[in-house]
Amino acid sequence: MAGARRKLIVVSNRGPVSFSRDESGQRIVRRGGGGLVTALRSLVAHHDVTWIASAMTDEDRVVAVEAGDEAIEEVARDGSSYRLRLVAVDPNTFHRFYNVVANPTLWFLQHYLFDLANASIVEPELVRAWDEGYVPVNAAFAEAVLAELDAEEDATVFFHDYHLYLAPRLVRERRPGAALAHFVHIPWPQPDYWHVLPERMRVAVHDGLLANDLVGLHTARWRDSFMHSCAEIIGAQREAEEALYRDRRTLVVARPISVDPAEFDELAEDPAVLERQRELREGRPERLLVRVDRTDPSKNVLRGFRAFELYLERHPEAHERVGMLALLDPSRQDISEYAEHLAAIERAADAINDRFLRGGWKPIDLRVEDDFPSSVAAYKEYDVILVNAIFDGLNLVAKESALVNERDGVLILSENAGAHEELGPWSISINPFDVDAQAEAIHQAFEMPPGERAARLEALRAQVRANDLGEWVAALLGDLDRLAAPA
Repeated sequence: MAGARRKLIVVSNRGPVSFSRDESGQRIVRRGGGGLVTALRSLVAHHDVTWIASAMTDEDRVVAVEAGDEAIEEVARDGSSYRLRLVAVDPNTFHRFYNVVANPTLWFLQHYLFDLANASIVEPELVRAWDEGYVPVNAAFAEAVLAELDAEEDATVFFHDYHLYLAPRLVRERRPGAALAHFVHIPWPQPDYWHVLPERMRVAVHDGLLANDLVGLHTARWRDSFMHSCAEIIGAQREAEEALYRDRRTLVVARPISVDPAEFDELAEDPAVLERQRELREGRPERLLVRVDRTDPSKNVLRGFRAFELYLERHPEAHERVGMLALLDPSRQDISEYAEHLAAIERAADAINDRFLRGGWKPIDLRVEDDFPSSVAAYKEYDVILVNAIFDGLNLVAKESALVNERDGVLILSENAGAHEELGPWSISINPFDVDAQAEAIHQAFEMPPGERAARLEALRAQVRANDLGEWVAALLGDLDRLAAPA
């Protein structure tokens, strides 16, 4: 990671650690998971980082109160030190912010998930949650950022994702010269879809983001949609890579995030992964179709199951030879839409298994649990992996799985996943809404000649290794350097 050591204020809803109590009452520190935290972890080793995040657990709130609105010293897994500042708000305020506005409203909007003909989207509850949840939480984050800038005025502020669209404008109004950047890790829809929201909300989202010096998205597709939305909704002008708005130029870049290949090289030999792999090999079918996802509606699990059912209908010769392993991490089960979706997934798997079950063969092995070692073991063992997301900001499964697969596995990849912009040439591309085509893609993948399978996987692996997580971070820091350079 090239470049001088710099002072960074990283701002995200979820932090690198969370706090809880064990059975004896002792405080436990758990290292954060998830793609964002993993991606940003390397910043701590190379720069002076203060990380601002939400106090999400009860014990997080206790830690925040004990700190008295100050940052605490923490240590990353590699021994690097950083400062952590937790933003604690009233639990009801946080619920409105997180469970009503951020998820599901903004998430559903940006993944095109709304049932526009039937769903009651803009109800009084949403308006109240915006005013009494999303706005005050963003204001609380802005105050925390401003306090840190008081201490380190030359630090660069690096906001992340859809939870914090309003905070940059609040900081900019008080610190006009601050260096502000924001990375959006999810898709950016076309401007018409933003009209689902009341005008003041959609304007505030775009206005807040263009208070930054730099906005990053994963693909040229999402970047161009963002530029288009800014023009249509708030009248911003586009000049090449820049958006001009309120006498400010914002650089807007496409920077696809990646993974750390060295980490997955180590994971592939981790004892827990090797044990899961041994168990998987003992019970695996002759041919294995894998999917690894969260139980989020955007991941398109139900259509994937239906496509596999169609494949089995059309290819009776595959019965008792082919199986699907679906490893699904339960997601946001305190939100009704997500709980209902998981129940639908379980019903669909049961129905397909009831239809085709014979002897000891069960077509779909559905496991709903948070078990990353099992996911890595499945990455190593798949013959075909299905990534059929409706829309996805990027999708790291498509990258992670290629690094460790040992069976010349074939990737089936949605054309609406951000990763398709990079990995499309070496995958089987699918329309995520076309179940018939997905069934045919499954057949094509299983019947692909061995030489072609090996060549595709090697090309995927080379692409990911050449464009790794370090390259992503370095590119973004290079963008910040461009902004700081004299005109």
